[in-house]
Formats: sequence, structure tokens, C-alpha cells
Amino acid sequence: MNFTTRQRFLACMRYQPHDRIPLTDFGFWNQTIQRWSGEGFPAHGNTDLYFGLDPIWFDSGLFPGLLPQFKEQVLEDLGENEKLLQYDGVIAIQKKDRSSIGLQVGATLQDRVSWMQHYHWRLDPATPGRFPSNWPELLVNESNRSHIQNVYAGSLFGWIRNWMGLEKVALLVYDDPDLFSEIVERIADCVFGMLEPALKAGFQPDFAHFWEDMAYNHGPMLSPRIVQQFLCPHYKRITDLLRQYGVDIIALDCDGLIDALIPCWLDAGINTIFPLEVGTWQTDPVQLRARFGPELRMIGGFDKRILALSKDAISAEIDRLAPLVEQGGYLPCPDHNVPPDVSLDNFMFYIERARRVWCREINLPPVGLESQTPSARQLRRSTTVGQLLRP
Repeated sequence: MNFTTRQRFLACMRYQPHDRIPLTDFGFWNQTIQRWSGEGFPAHGNTDLYFGLDPIWFDSGLFPGLLPQFKEQVLEDLGENEKLLQYDGVIAIQKKDRSSIGLQVGATLQDRVSWMQHYHWRLDPATPGRFPSNWPELLVNESNRSHIQNVYAGSLFGWIRNWMGLEKVALLVYDDPDLFSEIVERIADCVFGMLEPALKAGFQPDFAHFWEDMAYNHGPMLSPRIVQQFLCPHYKRITDLLRQYGVDIIALDCDGLIDALIPCWLDAGINTIFPLEVGTWQTDPVQLRARFGPELRMIGGFDKRILALSKDAISAEIDRLAPLVEQGGYLPCPDHNVPPDVSLDNFMFYIERARRVWCREINLPPVGLESQTPSARQLRRSTTVGQLLRP
């Protein structure tokens, strides 16, 4: 059978027969592409075509976040940096070239008054602009597309952490739990209120995706008890809605040591970690599968830092993950954007080895093609932090 990328993805994640896994990356830092341009990568090249990757992770364009967004304003020029009011009301110090995530130094959201004045009304699911301009075309082409389409399911904690800052939201849970609960519920209502009419109209995403980033290198930012109490009921009503319409791959993106949160997410209907980041906390997809079983699906889990080491180290990690690939429910790829300390030669070696070991050289796209059209993942890298799949 000649599988499409979409068919491969769904079969792999559902533990069904397939010819090979989709071969993908998570993205590249702009500085990485700049470095590679001096090592043979074509100027303005398409990474999918050049590396022979499967063109996946197309976002549907449905948007459950703040609308209208705050008007971005430069508040102070700081030389190479600037202080600005961001699209989400956060005040941050940011490099002018946007080469890194900004440092939050202030927040518009402080209390119930600022919540009602600046945020509550921006989370109305009926606000125009939540559906993409090509929405009718998107619906018409649902049944015969070959690429993977995801829908963004928002963020029940990560957004609030961004809007207020970690210290304020951590205290809010205890000082004003009613307000915290109200904010979570309003976000969930907005997500649900956007998804329900879309699904009823015939929209058929292949997977849904939450963004949270609610852990750090020693564990969660919220206790599992708090997550179960405040977040899980709302995750559950969103995941129940998705499953009602056949969307059974429901992913969540969270940095940090997430082991204590995985049972909460599984109970709430979230069954996939994407991307699974190894980090300094050394998360291991092999160990997670042994601990949580096949119910937990994973995407990522190849430590991007290994790509800067020797080719022997790259080979060893590809080989180590191969049995997990064969089990199904796991798509390996670098666990985050490939950093600029990785040479083009090393990354090409990684691709060649992955094609041979993980994909068994079956029905793969050619390598080395050039195009002036950016790949979907290159376009995604320019997306505002936390808005779509992931920065």
C-alpha cells in the first residue's frame, strides 16, 4: 500500500499497520539556517525538500486565544534590546532581532479588575477572526487531503502564567482560587465554543494540540492535585468533544520534568506528548513507555544536543530508539528546534541514518532538492511564541 503522510501518522499513532513512520523535524533556529548557508545549504532553501522530510504539521488556522490581540508597542529603546508591550499584554525586554525569547518584566493582568478590563472580553468564542479566511475551502478538502492537519486547543495554564508571571499565578491559586478558576473556565469556554461549531460543520483535524509549559527541570509548577482540581475537568470536556467527532490523537506540549503530570493528562483524555523534550532533566521516551504503557504516545524525544556530538553518538541514539519506533505510538524527531552548534554535516548524517534505521528506506522522498518556498515548519518558526504549535 502506498501510504500518504496523513495515513502513516494516524496508523503509527493508533498502532495500526504502516509502511514506515513519517520522517520529520520540529524546526530550526534561524541562526542554524544562517550557519548552514555557509556550509552548503541553499540560500532560502526549503528544509523539507533539501533533507527529504515529510511535509507535516499543518495548522488549521483556528485560533482560540486573545482576540483582538493587544497592539504591540515599543515602550523603551534599550540599544540592542527594547522594552515592549507584547500581543498578550506582557511587558518584556526583547532582542530587536527576536533571536531569543524575551524576559518578562511586567504584566497587564494583575487582578480581577484588569482581568475584566483587558482579558475576559478578548476570550469570546464568537469574535470574528477565529476561523481562517480559507475556511470554506478547508472544509471542502477535508476528506481527500494527504497532509496532517492539527487544531490548536489552547492553553489552560501556560497562557495565564505568561499573562501574569509565574510568581503571581502561583500565589493566585491560593490567594484567589475563585479568580483562577474563572480564568481557566473562560479560556476553556472559548476553546470549546470555537471547536464545537467547527467540528459540527465537518472539520476533521487529525490531532488536537494544547500548549502548556507548566513544568521546569525539577518538576511541575502546579501540584498534580491542583491540576486535577482546576484544569482536568476542562481538559476533559474539550477532549470528550474532540473524541465525539473522531479526533483521538490529543497532544500537549510541556517543557520540564513532566512525569508527575502525565497521569493527570491521561485521565483527562490527553494521550500524546508533543514535543517530548529531553532537557537537562533527561526525560527518556523508552522509560516513559515502560512506565505508562502504550496509552501514552510521544513525538520528539531525540536529544537535540546529541546532534552536535560525534556521528557515533548520533548513531547510538538512533539505534537505541529504534525498538520504540517499531512498537508504534512514537514518532522520533529532535526534541526542539535544532540549535546553531549543530553542523550541516552532522544533521545530514542524522537524516541519512534515520532514513535507514527508523524508515528502512521505504517510500521516502528524495534528498537534496532545492526550492525558494519555505517549508511549513520554517513558516511556523516565525509564529509568535505560544500562539500555535510551539515557539
